[in-house]
Amino acid sequence: MERTWRWFGKNDKITLAMLKQIGVEGIVTALHDVPLGEVWTREKIRDLKEYIESYGMRWSVVESLPVVETIKYGGPDRDEQIEVYKESLRNLSAEGIHTICYNFMPVLDWARTDLLHENPNGSSNLYFNYAEFAYFDIYILKRAGAREEWAKFVFPAGVGEGRNVLAEADELAKTMTPEKEHQLVETIIIKTQGFVSGNFSENDEAPIQKFRDFLDLYKGIDKAQLRANMKYFLEAIMPTCEECGMNMCVHPDDPPIEILGLPRIVRTEEDIQWFLDAVPNPHNGLTFCAGSLSAGAYNNVVEMARKFAPRTHFVHLRSCHIFPNGDFTEASHLGGRADIVELARIFEKENPALPMRVDHGMTMLGDETKGYNAGYSFLGRMFALGQVQGILATVDRELGIAYKQPGFFD
Repeated sequence: MERTWRWFGKNDKITLAMLKQIGVEGIVTALHDVPLGEVWTREKIRDLKEYIESYGMRWSVVESLPVVETIKYGGPDRDEQIEVYKESLRNLSAEGIHTICYNFMPVLDWARTDLLHENPNGSSNLYFNYAEFAYFDIYILKRAGAREEWAKFVFPAGVGEGRNVLAEADELAKTMTPEKEHQLVETIIIKTQGFVSGNFSENDEAPIQKFRDFLDLYKGIDKAQLRANMKYFLEAIMPTCEECGMNMCVHPDDPPIEILGLPRIVRTEEDIQWFLDAVPNPHNGLTFCAGSLSAGAYNNVVEMARKFAPRTHFVHLRSCHIFPNGDFTEASHLGGRADIVELARIFEKENPALPMRVDHGMTMLGDETKGYNAGYSFLGRMFALGQVQGILATVDRELGIAYKQPGFFD
């Protein structure tokens, strides 16, 4: 697979010169300076593409060309925004970029409750604690119906047996401080969302109220309606994708659970099969994020990879570990539930040219002092990339595929 790296543009503290040295072949990025809902112009696309190419790499994947909320909930300007999206697709294609990773998650791009959860070896990883998230939902966000929903919450079979998340959230309320509440808000709303082209930024003065306002847009939108809205969007853009050779690959929900009363429609094998069948065009495909999928105890990640490899246009190789109580953390790229070794075999057999990035990595050896975006450390991801490159070299030898390390003679 093509070794790619998510890079956040010219202001990223991790430079392209650094990435070239560690074996990165392709860049995964976006025009983060373009406001939501505006056309990506050929001039802006070309400028960034040529900058990447000046370092000997290519712009392999757009992550993400954001699908604005009005498309997701079916607002009055949905068709207008779809036309904007199609124009951006045409401009990307004209500049030679043909793979778009996007998501159809309402409001939140992804969610964690701890960005620096300590591992036994002294490094740290992203972490999701159900009780802390329930506390945020009930006591900070004060979402109507949240307490009743958490009272009914049941973990998938095999984890969290006998756990009462609501009772734990109520217990947290007895010791919660304003500082800890602020940290939860920063983690859930700002630090995991503010560095992408999303709904929130570090300059938001009232992020809680803004969050509530976005949730209000989805009142009355259930799973069936959100599915219908996704189908509407995909059917509208598929003629443009065929015309321009654009591959759309949706990212699974992260985490793959229903949260905040919002429907989630790309979290299980059945969900993925539904949207692939609903719009059977081969340009409608999947970003196979092993990390997101492995955070769901009900997902057999390896079997899902075998089933959906033909419709996979982009791969995120990472893995999650689910604790017995149901909480989960990012795992080593050689551990966790995802079985990255077997995933490498599956995707190398299907398409050895498929773009792949290691996605989230540990925060280690001073990464935490550099101001990197949450989940996107340098040394931790470099360590993960080294692990995955070793896996790929071994798998390619098994399969008789020539393996070449970028930047070396042989």
